[in-house]
Amino acid sequence: MNQSKYKLSILGASTLLGFALFVSPLSAREFVSQSNATEVIELYTSEGCSSCPPADRWLSSLKNKPETFKSLIPMAFHVDYWDYIGWKDRFAKPVYSLRQRQYVATGSVSQSYTPQMVTNSAEWRGFISGQREWVPNDKNVGVLKATVQDNTGNLTVRFAPYKRNWNTGSDKKHNNYVLNVAILGMGLSSRVTAGENHDRTLNHDFVVLKHQKLTVAANPAQWQVKMPATPNAGQTRSAMAVWLSEPDSQKIIQATGGYL
Repeated sequence: MNQSKYKLSILGASTLLGFALFVSPLSAREFVSQSNATEVIELYTSEGCSSCPPADRWLSSLKNKPETFKSLIPMAFHVDYWDYIGWKDRFAKPVYSLRQRQYVATGSVSQSYTPQMVTNSAEWRGFISGQREWVPNDKNVGVLKATVQDNTGNLTVRFAPYKRNWNTGSDKKHNNYVLNVAILGMGLSSRVTAGENHDRTLNHDFVVLKHQKLTVAANPAQWQVKMPATPNAGQTRSAMAVWLSEPDSQKIIQATGGYL
């Protein structure tokens, strides 16, 4: 091989190597929480509720915050119990209404209503009276990491809990967790033609389009599940939220997520 061909081969190999290094990370996406507990805001809402659009708009404004999907995860669960008054919310599911009722059953919230804000698994009634700052969750709980393997459709989740003295304080060690995975829709809109919001166009972000959960063993704290399929609801962008909750309640321990 002459010198010019040798240089060309080296250049070609370098180009291929550089291309491989550039492409490889695209086959897997990682979402990693901080060690402090991620702030999680759940909005229970309905397109059939005339007082819900302002809450929907406020939740949508969180997409402009730099901490969203870093230390803050908003989610909108559309409930179905207002569907009977003239407008069927296409994002509503009975299981989301059940989730709200389960918060009531465990005493985390006082009653089911819309719009209802639940921050860090506790009712935030101050939102109704105009407050826009909630009680933060400053606990050091550990790091949650979710890795999406695009080529296999698998989701690998790892949790490294913060080491604490489990015999003191209100925290307790769990033998199991509930692993939650939700697909969120951004940039959604509906033209409402009946009910309380008749003749209005409603815009939504962070809408929970699909939610799956699975009880998993706490040790070892690493699990692999199939990624839920992303529904096509007309969203301009999709995101994912992953969180661990206590097995005997819906109290969120740690969460992470990001855009897909």
